[in-house]
Amino acid sequence: MAEILTVLTTTDSEESARTLAAGAIERRVAACAQINGPVTSVYRWEGQVQTDPEWQVFFKTAAARYDALEQYLRAAHDYDVPEIIATPVVRGGADYLEWVAEETKETDR
Repeated sequence: MAEILTVLTTTDSEESARTLAAGAIERRVAACAQINGPVTSVYRWEGQVQTDPEWQVFFKTAAARYDALEQYLRAAHDYDVPEIIATPVVRGGADYLEWVAEETKETDR
C-alpha cells in the first residue's frame, strides 16, 4: 500500500482556499481537499503579534506526490511563508487509501 499523507495549509480567505484546493485536484497532486474556517490564528509576524481569520485546507495525497504538491502550493499561495505541514496517515480504510493513491498517480496527460 502506498504511503499516504495529509497536508495542511492556511490562507486568508475562503476564495483563496477554494482556488488552492481546486488547483491541487486538477493537477492530481492531491486526491481531495477539505476546507475549514474561518479559524482564528495568532502568530508573530515582522515583530508584531497578529490575530487574523484564516481558512485551513487539508489535502490527502500519496507521499510520492508530496514534492509536487508543495511546489504547487508555494507557487500558487499568496503568503510569503505559507504553512505547509505534512502528517503521515498511519491507518485508514484500505479502499479509501487506495483511492487516494490512484487519484494522485502521475498521468501522461
